Amino acid sequence: MTPDEAQLTAKWIASVQLPTGAIPWFEGGHLDPWDHVQAAMGLAVMGLHDEAVAAYEWLAGAQRPDGSWARKYWPGSDDDGVEEPETDANYCAYVATGLWHLELLGVDTTRFAPMLELAIDVVLGLQRRDGTVAWARGVDGRIAAESLVTGNSSIAFSLRCAARLAERWGSPRPAWQDAADRIAHALAHRPELFTPKPRFSMDWYYPVLTGVLDGQDARDRLDERWDEFVVPGHGTRCVTVNPWVTGGETLELVLALVRAGRREAAQAVYADIQHLRDPDGSWWTGLVYSDGKRWPVEQSTWTAGTALLAHDALTGATAAAGFMGR
Repeated sequence: MTPDEAQLTAKWIASVQLPTGAIPWFEGGHLDPWDHVQAAMGLAVMGLHDEAVAAYEWLAGAQRPDGSWARKYWPGSDDDGVEEPETDANYCAYVATGLWHLELLGVDTTRFAPMLELAIDVVLGLQRRDGTVAWARGVDGRIAAESLVTGNSSIAFSLRCAARLAERWGSPRPAWQDAADRIAHALAHRPELFTPKPRFSMDWYYPVLTGVLDGQDARDRLDERWDEFVVPGHGTRCVTVNPWVTGGETLELVLALVRAGRREAAQAVYADIQHLRDPDGSWWTGLVYSDGKRWPVEQSTWTAGTALLAHDALTGATAAAGFMGR
């Protein structure tokens, strides 16, 4: 994207954002905390800091007394908007990634310290002795038996972001870094602890994206299944079994490639997925490339946000451009 096109995408995200600060998946759609944060980072990286702060203020207002968020909201509804009240550990952790990104852009995030502390307490409460984090907790308090590669990779990165924030705020939390290290060790050395999801591209590239694997190990992992997931000229498959490329996965792969030092490949993949961008700045979620039809038929704020993060990583335009590599 050109700078003007990137700015147009940020303005499109802002046009979908509600007056409360909530950012639905698409206009009139639902919201989940993870994708809400992803869209907020897109706003922030293009200088729409007030709108990004409003998104985190919405999260602070929606946070439950135990520090968690629901898994799914309909933010325009008359009640509290909760549709799926279960707690997702990754959704709770990801606010740390967003706040660290905002802090790197020069925005003071200390007002959100209480929110972050409560959220991280939820995540640590779901961490097992073997280092893995259960993916969810039900409304009845039951903790899911499964731990997932993608979710745990993202949580490890978020915990490191949280530890960096605490250090910057003058209240170090070494236990948060220790928790991240335990997750990363389990991912790298105890794969049997995680429920395998080999059909999904996120399980393939997320350990690279989040720094669980680095250097040659990261490059080897990307090489291992590249031909299964990457469709030249189209983007990255979400799953191996369908002829379906998605913007979110493709654009996250761009970030993973930048982190792995493969900038030329990152630029090529980024160019391939531009077919999902419309002239008004919006981004479609995916394309069934076998028949050229967009599916689902929606323009998603989180895809647009990820596009802006990838744009920044490739151009180095802001102080947060390398945040995934820190």
